Amino acid sequence: MFKKCILFALFGLFAVSAAHAQKYFTREGKVSFSSDAKVEKIEAVNKTATSVYDAATGKMEFAVLIKAFQFEKALMQEHFNENYMESDKFPKASFKGSVTDFKAVNLAKDGVYPVKVKGQLSIHGVTKDVEADGKFTVKGGVIAAASTFEVAVADYGIVIPAVVRDNIAKTVKIDVALTYQELKKGS
Repeated sequence: MFKKCILFALFGLFAVSAAHAQKYFTREGKVSFSSDAKVEKIEAVNKTATSVYDAATGKMEFAVLIKAFQFEKALMQEHFNENYMESDKFPKASFKGSVTDFKAVNLAKDGVYPVKVKGQLSIHGVTKDVEADGKFTVKGGVIAAASTFEVAVADYGIVIPAVVRDNIAKTVKIDVALTYQELKKGS
């Protein structure tokens, strides 16, 4: 009986370790941004962000195609891609970093886990160090990650012409919402 208890305890410990050694991914992450200036509010959403999260190390990466951002007005989308983001020259934005306190996240247990994410954000050919608060939410086996942070447009070499400078905020709010699936070997 005692040996069975030890065997079950070791099996349980192994199962928890194996759960934390998993990698997770999505190809349908949502990244949106908003610029709330005096004259106009500009919002866009991209629902095709890709991301990978390694629960064993806390490493996280995501990427979005710039042309996949959808705007309410077609003209805004055209100006965004051609004049500001130069999306033919700089087709994607990306983040490479890690969840600094990843050991506090138990992906095998339902709950909301506040985290800090730290890494490098690349937009418009410029890479900057960033740090943001985020959270993992685990519910019924579904793992979601979210963060909201701001970036200064000028920090990424995005030039706003004087004629429309009042239409676009100097800082843009970015919202990231990812729902992960387990990455199976061979996927």
